[in-house]
Amino acid sequence: MAVFDKEAPLYDGWYETKLGAFVDQVETKCVFDLFKIEKGMRVLDVGCGTGNFSIKLAKMGCKVIGIDVSKEMLKIAEIKSKAESLDIEFCDMDVYDMKFDDDYFDGIISVTAFEFFKNPKKAVDEMFRVLKPRGYLTIGTINRDSDWGKLYLSEEFQKNTVFKYADLKTIEELKDYRNDNLIDIKECLFIPPTAEEDDISLEKEKELAKTGKRGGFICALWQK
Repeated sequence: MAVFDKEAPLYDGWYETKLGAFVDQVETKCVFDLFKIEKGMRVLDVGCGTGNFSIKLAKMGCKVIGIDVSKEMLKIAEIKSKAESLDIEFCDMDVYDMKFDDDYFDGIISVTAFEFFKNPKKAVDEMFRVLKPRGYLTIGTINRDSDWGKLYLSEEFQKNTVFKYADLKTIEELKDYRNDNLIDIKECLFIPPTAEEDDISLEKEKELAKTGKRGGFICALWQK
């Protein structure tokens, strides 16, 4: 998508901020608390962007293929992976029509991409098609019912960012996809986007998790 091509040069700058690095830390833990990695697994990263999770997976010993529809994002992912001498295959490919055989991957992840899929049911069905029997699919996405969801749905973000194209989901809505195959669902990122620097900590995250407020990030695990 051309809109994501424009975002590509600045995208990783978010992870260099204190809040961005913290968000990545919390979301990564949530994903891998659900998605158990074994060395040598063949894993597909759907909507890989600049390769954030593809690189994490490769460092954990997985054989990784990352797909995205933004050529500029993929170029950056290639540069980053080569800089770390990682053997990751990045492909310009649409989630609705993946050029892989049935039952091909041991595991599939998709992190902060699902909200941009115009036909999420078709995307999930296609991911299940290329997933091996007993294989795991993990999807992480922004929770509409959260402080972060409110931010991304605000007039400013809808006007000036790629989130004008996003369709944020709730936990209940995420559960509706392949419900019979759903194993678990978790939420995290209770720290709000307006948090003061001194409040950006795991201690504060744990404290807010006990208050009953909704996490900004939800992650679900399915088994085929």
